[in-house]
Amino acid sequence: MVETDEMKQAEEQYSANSIQVLEGLEAVRKRPSMYIGDISERGLHHLVYEVVDNCIDEAMAGFCDTVDVKILEDNSILVRDNGRGIPTGMHEKEHRSALEVVLTVLHAGGKFNKDSYKVSGGLHGVGVSCVNALSDALTAEVHREGKVFRQNYSKGKPLGPVEVVGECSDTGTTITFHPDATIFTQTIVYKYDTLAARLRELAFLNKGIRITLTDMRDLVDEFAKDPETGESKATGKQVYRSEAFFSEKGLSQFIDYLDAGAEHLIPEPVCVSSDKIIPIDIALQYNNGYSEKVYSYVNNINTIEGGTHLQGFKMGLSRSLKNYADKNNLLSKLKDPLAPEDFREGLTAVISVKVAEPQFEGQTKTKLGNTEVTSAVSQATSAAMDAYLEENPKLAKLIIEKVVLAATARAAARKAREMVQRKTVMTGAGMPGKLADCSENDPEKCELFLVEGDSAGGTAKQGRDRKYQAILPLRGKILNVEKAVESRAFESQEIQNIYTALGVKVAIEDETGEKHMDLSRLRYHKVIIMTDADVDGSHIACLILTFFFRYMFDLIKNGYVYLATPPLYLVKKGKEEIYCWTEEQREEAALKLGKGSDKGYTVQRYKGLGEMSDVQLWETTLNPEKRRLRQITIENAAQAERTFSMLMGDDVPPRRQFIEENAHYANIDA
Repeated sequence: MVETDEMKQAEEQYSANSIQVLEGLEAVRKRPSMYIGDISERGLHHLVYEVVDNCIDEAMAGFCDTVDVKILEDNSILVRDNGRGIPTGMHEKEHRSALEVVLTVLHAGGKFNKDSYKVSGGLHGVGVSCVNALSDALTAEVHREGKVFRQNYSKGKPLGPVEVVGECSDTGTTITFHPDATIFTQTIVYKYDTLAARLRELAFLNKGIRITLTDMRDLVDEFAKDPETGESKATGKQVYRSEAFFSEKGLSQFIDYLDAGAEHLIPEPVCVSSDKIIPIDIALQYNNGYSEKVYSYVNNINTIEGGTHLQGFKMGLSRSLKNYADKNNLLSKLKDPLAPEDFREGLTAVISVKVAEPQFEGQTKTKLGNTEVTSAVSQATSAAMDAYLEENPKLAKLIIEKVVLAATARAAARKAREMVQRKTVMTGAGMPGKLADCSENDPEKCELFLVEGDSAGGTAKQGRDRKYQAILPLRGKILNVEKAVESRAFESQEIQNIYTALGVKVAIEDETGEKHMDLSRLRYHKVIIMTDADVDGSHIACLILTFFFRYMFDLIKNGYVYLATPPLYLVKKGKEEIYCWTEEQREEAALKLGKGSDKGYTVQRYKGLGEMSDVQLWETTLNPEKRRLRQITIENAAQAERTFSMLMGDDVPPRRQFIEENAHYANIDA
């Protein structure tokens, strides 16, 4: 190898002085994504979860039953609990307050001492110290030993010592922090609904704990139920948007919440509880739907990639149902052998285990690896299910009949899947006839627009950039897969066209029972749903998203699915035109062009893509430099599952209740 002048210079500069040592929390500020996942909106909300998790750990230890979370007017977050309060005494080794040690030293905390906490989520000890490092202001207030202690920080550094600022008769800790905008450059604005979903989940997982969320930025009309009619009516007052989360029964209520839009096969959830080896808490319910909805948690952490506890649950459930069916000769009419997934069709289940020393795959904690958990969960599930089936023979027969139907439908679905596979472009079949493909072959540069109808599809084909934008018009409303068996979904021509255009095969189960797609031959890394900005268009978009959620979840998981947002208005005066996406923008444009008058300008309301010319569609919705795309992400799978089931399922009352409860916060035209 020939040594160049640049290489010599670099070698001379690389000395002992080149080795940089990051002290204290500097490493967190230098590489924040290593500690909280990322510095986008997701990482921003993760800061709140880290602080709340400390409160929940205190509750799991038996010292706390109330947690209050507030979003303050300046997007600061306040988290208060009524636990023991972080110790404030002098730390022998560090020679400073224990409170300061907890807030400024990585891998410091009570989670490593099993006398303080039996189990906890934040086992790495980086939680609250990371929050401190990534906040431009943080205040810790501790009520303990009859005194109120307080200490202020900025970017992880104390602004002074711990001070006694008053007296108290209670105990607890309050952490108030404001995220550092130099770290979270995308946004420091918290979303109420995102926080609410996680706090609701924690309340279900930890029965008896009351968690409240209040948004001090948002004054809303107060609603109260009329004692005579039971209807929700405005009181005429305005209050801060707030919600309290509390569950008396825990996971069984979680199941009821998740299954709100489903028709139940059995009247009450089956509950599994065991403390023999590790604390195990499971609730499961069968409904008349076709989707499998199973969520697993370890020490309140959502293990989205499953692990040994999920594997044990599936093994125990299958074994118990198979043994009962064989014992009672309920499989005599079945032609094909049962598969593990047959036992889980129409199943909604939540598995929660508490493990003293869990082995997670990485800091993201998405998969449990403790091998001893498999047999513990499997045995507990089998024992509980065996008892339930013997005590409820009529309900047991209904469940086994559902399993047999699932096996029969699986055979039909397999044939339909094989038909879809044969039609994919990679197996030699042609593209869908209506697909206007792009010329570029690099998937990272290619975009596929799923467009509502031939009319809008024709306009989109004229207005697109043919090099990297492909258009696939869809005929009307695609099949609602939430209410259809799997075989019907694969028989749908529109769904077949989507598979063929994308160049992917149907998702298949791996050795853990999880379904995944092979995305190595995906032809587009942006799949954009483009529908009219009206009620029908929104419904079509929801139908397509339901299909992706149920059958192509890996596309959403990898960030490949987007929603196009065509403008709602065109405000025009002479040759001057302003496109508007919201009512507020329309009003601003009218003021600008009208110069204080309501004359001299016109407003066009776009009710459909077909009302735009190809040039207008390009300028507003197709042009990457000007368009507005919304990426579809799933931050909380359980919440998304419930929403899809409720909005797209058969049961009307929960859907109506959802609309009534959320209509107060929805901007219909936005």
